[in-house]
Amino acid sequence: MLTSTGAQQDDLFEAIAYLIGEAQSIVICAHTNPDGDALGSQLALKLLIEQRWPHKEVTCLLADDEPCPRIYSFLAGSEDLIPATSYTGTPDLFICVDLSIPRRLKHAEEALRRAKMVAVIDHHPCEKPYGDATLIRPSAAAAGILVAEFAEYLGEKITPPMAQCLFCAIATDTGRFQYQNADAEAFEVASRLVACGANPSDVSLNVYQSFRLQFLHLKSVVMGRITTFERGRIAYSYATVADIERTGASLDESDGLVDVVRSVAGSEIALFIKEVKPGKVRGNLRAKGSHDISKVARALGGGGHRAASGFSYKGSVDDALCAALPLLKDLLKEEEEEDARRRDAQ
Repeated sequence: MLTSTGAQQDDLFEAIAYLIGEAQSIVICAHTNPDGDALGSQLALKLLIEQRWPHKEVTCLLADDEPCPRIYSFLAGSEDLIPATSYTGTPDLFICVDLSIPRRLKHAEEALRRAKMVAVIDHHPCEKPYGDATLIRPSAAAAGILVAEFAEYLGEKITPPMAQCLFCAIATDTGRFQYQNADAEAFEVASRLVACGANPSDVSLNVYQSFRLQFLHLKSVVMGRITTFERGRIAYSYATVADIERTGASLDESDGLVDVVRSVAGSEIALFIKEVKPGKVRGNLRAKGSHDISKVARALGGGGHRAASGFSYKGSVDDALCAALPLLKDLLKEEEEEDARRRDAQ
């Protein structure tokens, strides 16, 4: 697993480029329930491969049967995304983008198993990397950064459509450059993308300023339910299937509601639970400061970064809250005890 930049990253870029050069049919897929980084990175990589290797057959898959989320439909190539269940080919190369765990490919995992070679470009921590060429750099704020640097490594021009996809990837995974991962590299790469033709205001308009009235009604419901405990350090809320149906909102629109919960003054950890269907929920976790909420996500079968993680859970909203909240409380206690031990050691 790669944990640093520089020559080691270039070596892995070379290995990935070699696999692409050797392959004729290539499939690119990101994780289930794709976000802006997953889709932006995936679509930009397809454009890059088609530009560098114009005679390759490149297919972008969606891990789920649902269409591309509406707010990302402005990205170039989004109309060509196809559900993995519709793909029956045996690709020479399968490229995983923005994920390091095969099961997060959902329906696309079968295509991965059929592929002759596998490459990975990701920024999520992974204890057991897989693939014939695997670039995993958790220090990168977004997978979009790695794809942008891959284009630069190849010496390829980043076209305006590529730049737009990659800027969207970085902007969304850094929470509009407000999260802890918005480091110097994120700003530097974003700046280069703007110089290449990315339009930040267009990204903002589509992703953050084009909410349907139905979504805003759902948002008001979620805001009205926000609850805090542990002296306000943990904030949480939820939305049920009935809420989504009653307001007319869609599942993909509700993914950003965790940031509404995160905005509570004094809160350090935010949890948003979304009921996908009776008996199944998804949880989003966000942290302020140095809390490592990925531990809780992993304990619940999910994963992610220290400050932004998620999980799926079989059960009701109440079941998920009963499982997650004690773990979050224990996390705060463990971190307090660890801080105390460090102070005593000094």
